[in-house]
Amino acid sequence: MSLDIYAADEQHDHEIDLDRWVLLARGALTDEGVRGLAEVSLIFADEPTIADLNQQFMGKEGSTDVLSFPIDAEPEPTGRVPDAGGSGPGEPPLPEIPQLIGDVVICPAVAGRNAIEHEVSFDDEVALLIVHGVLHLLGWDHVIDDEAERMEARERELLSRHYRASPP
Repeated sequence: MSLDIYAADEQHDHEIDLDRWVLLARGALTDEGVRGLAEVSLIFADEPTIADLNQQFMGKEGSTDVLSFPIDAEPEPTGRVPDAGGSGPGEPPLPEIPQLIGDVVICPAVAGRNAIEHEVSFDDEVALLIVHGVLHLLGWDHVIDDEAERMEARERELLSRHYRASPP
């Protein structure tokens, strides 16, 4: 299994421990059944960047704490398709192509304000946003109350397994 998580810190509001957050995202993805070659991006962005993304893709004004951009895979053709390449007699098999799952973009500046409002630590808020974003990548939603309750329960379960709060 090769689950690659590409992490980038593209903001200067808060110090980010990329390795720690990659481990959390990997744990959540694995527990959700992601197997084989797969790729996810975890990006920590500043407020102008996330506000632009929020406007462009969600049609909403202003910054937000987390956005998820799942990549909807096109169904692959079954059988052998002429001129599609592939291995013929005497050719080595084609390498497995990674499944591109999507991108999670988190804004630490907004997370920091939310942490104060929710009376939790900054790390606790970021951990929740990572798990929340990963679940959105995998099709979880919270539009109706039943879905929201199931998603929140799953977030708590994944956090209890893969996240340890930093000592104060």
